[in-house]
Amino acid sequence: MQFKTLAFLSILSILVLSGCDSKTENESSNKAEKKEVVVKKTNFILKTTDNLDLNVKVDGDKIIFKDYPEKLVLLNFFATWCPPCKAEIPNLIELQNKYANDFKVVSVLLEDNKSNEEIIEFINEYKINYAVTNGKQNFLLSEALGEIKSIPTMFLLDKESKIFQKYVGIVPVEMMEIDIKKLLEK
Repeated sequence: MQFKTLAFLSILSILVLSGCDSKTENESSNKAEKKEVVVKKTNFILKTTDNLDLNVKVDGDKIIFKDYPEKLVLLNFFATWCPPCKAEIPNLIELQNKYANDFKVVSVLLEDNKSNEEIIEFINEYKINYAVTNGKQNFLLSEALGEIKSIPTMFLLDKESKIFQKYVGIVPVEMMEIDIKKLLEK
């Protein structure tokens, strides 16, 4: 019995700590060769799949969603091919439904050359009820946040737009919900 428990906990730990690498090998080696000094952009307009603009500003430890003032925001970097990203979708749907008045999930797609039609198909297949963004600005936002290296990566923002928590890899919904409740009690 102890062996089964130990095996289960080991597998669970691997799943919780696992994530998908968001860069291909070619992209990584090309970056190493360039080594340019780049001034980081701080203002972004993320385009949702339903053609809305989300205005975002990165300012130190803040990620300001001008379109969601006084809301908690869960910023989710993901890819449609990533198994842990897909596994988290039902949890994000549940949280969006449960805390709809005070909370917004915004998913930022980190995939090149994915058409909105393909993403809308993905959204419909998984019954996603939150904003999904697509476009080059997604990658610029990732770079401004220190370049997202593993997906899923999520940032939970408080009502003042400060980063409250960063999650890398798959996260139990109970853990995210505890953090959301803490922020709502403030």
